[in-house]
Amino acid sequence: MPIHLKRRIPNPDLDLPDTLHPLISRIYSQRPIHSAEELQLGLKNLLAPDLLSGMEQAVDLLVDCLAQQKKILIVSDFDADGATSCALAINALTWFGARHVEYIVPNRFDYGYGLTPEIVELAKVLEPHLIITVDNGISSIEGVRSAKQAGIQVLVTDHHLPAEQLPDADTIVNPNQEGCAFPSKCIAGVGVIFYVMLALRSRLRELNWFTEQGIEEPHMANLLDLVALGTVADVVALDRNNRILVDEGLKRIRAGRTRPGILALLEVAKHKAQRLTASDLAFSVGPRLNAAGRLDDMSTGIECLLADRAGSAYELALQLDAMNQDRKLIEADMQDQAMQILDELVVEEDNLPPALCLFDGRWHQGVVGILASRIKDRFHRPVIAFAEVTEAGSDSLLLKGSARSIKGFHIRDALEAVASHHPGLLSKFGGHAMAAGLSLEKSQLDQFRQAFEAEAARLLSDDQLTATLFSDGQLEEHWLSMETAAELAAAGPWGQEFAEPLFDGRFNLLQQRRVGEKHLKMVLSPVESPQQAVDAIAFNVAAAQWPEEDTAVIEIGYRMDINEFRGKQSLQLMVEQILALD
Repeated sequence: MPIHLKRRIPNPDLDLPDTLHPLISRIYSQRPIHSAEELQLGLKNLLAPDLLSGMEQAVDLLVDCLAQQKKILIVSDFDADGATSCALAINALTWFGARHVEYIVPNRFDYGYGLTPEIVELAKVLEPHLIITVDNGISSIEGVRSAKQAGIQVLVTDHHLPAEQLPDADTIVNPNQEGCAFPSKCIAGVGVIFYVMLALRSRLRELNWFTEQGIEEPHMANLLDLVALGTVADVVALDRNNRILVDEGLKRIRAGRTRPGILALLEVAKHKAQRLTASDLAFSVGPRLNAAGRLDDMSTGIECLLADRAGSAYELALQLDAMNQDRKLIEADMQDQAMQILDELVVEEDNLPPALCLFDGRWHQGVVGILASRIKDRFHRPVIAFAEVTEAGSDSLLLKGSARSIKGFHIRDALEAVASHHPGLLSKFGGHAMAAGLSLEKSQLDQFRQAFEAEAARLLSDDQLTATLFSDGQLEEHWLSMETAAELAAAGPWGQEFAEPLFDGRFNLLQQRRVGEKHLKMVLSPVESPQQAVDAIAFNVAAAQWPEEDTAVIEIGYRMDINEFRGKQSLQLMVEQILALD
């Protein structure tokens, strides 16, 4: 699909310190920053926990559990955010002196998402006094009701968007619930439970709990490695508060002050902790952790994060790495099948519908989310990929869909509009602006596809349906260096809504060769400075985009990186898009 290049526009009113590197200053002026103060990170600038609605009641519940040594059960989501949230809650409660803390992570294939009545039945065997949901629960109306009927208290901690009806929990901590004054609405689930534990530590300190119990007061910063991993892996917007959390977590990991499980995941991913970036967490560590929840259940990932010995952590990390390799193979087959479906529909790239709904009976329900994301990236359309599932006690064939969206199209709101206009069409749905999940009967897929495409057509303009590559402009030749690459890396953390710097420019194509099956390794030189050669690599390049042998000049969108090979470092351009060939 053709890519439209658009250069970011600096904010002329942003007053930044003169001490900043001029390139860094230019980039910051092209990010959603309103004052220089927002660049000041550090833990002292974190938002206060008491801004979160329901926090006082949540702390009351937890203090009571600690005082009476009640049994606490964590029910987590089955992705990286859920796994880090679960490990964090267990670590913190144990540090505070809780002696009866267990967890359940639902197997998505057997129990679906969240605190369901079926999960409550499993929970009852453990006889908990309190269930804490992490990264889920805001839509668990029936599950919370089942727990309450069984005499179990429920604390919901979540960040997903609530529906009109809330579960009847003892209390809810979710920045997106109505009336909550917490400004960071995009905080991840792991961030929410971190704040709950932060507030609990403060209350326990006021009660002189640690002294009376003979417990050393824990340093909550020791949990920030988990917060950073879960936040980045969940692809939430990096507002100032999230950037503080991620930045502090990255610093701790780089310094080696992290848990064996994260070090093991970095080792199997062949990344050095000392040079870790947010993108390393997003593209190398997060997928390996997520693989457990996609193909099996997330308990392997949680146990890896909870491991206190390097040896056992590494064994679990190897299992996760193997699962991730399996996931890649499954995903590749599914992508091929998706392309065949689009071909059979005789859909041309210049005549695509405004949204895509895809289904194949062979698809794995744990991988349809990644598939939807890949198809969305390729065609720049909201995409829902469906897998067929069997549900106990139901005679109907059900489809579970995973949705991914583009900027300007709130996918959960779109699903809510479809559900409102077509009552009974969706069995359930939930999610965020950019990602959501849903279930429906297989017989209703065509009706849903028509309704969803109509909603997309109503809301999306032609401009929104045009893929756009946002660039920070052309990079001056004297800044094309390892020193500049290091400055850019240090100016982060970069991520969702605070994009890593990307530049565009024209380069002489000096050499090119295939690396692996789909990667293109090149040697380039700036057109304006032909004597300056630099290595470049483009991952997963479609065959149609490969330059011809006689191509002299290419125009690219690229990021800067420092490549390390056999102990030697060199500048490398990470080519995001080949824009033109001369």
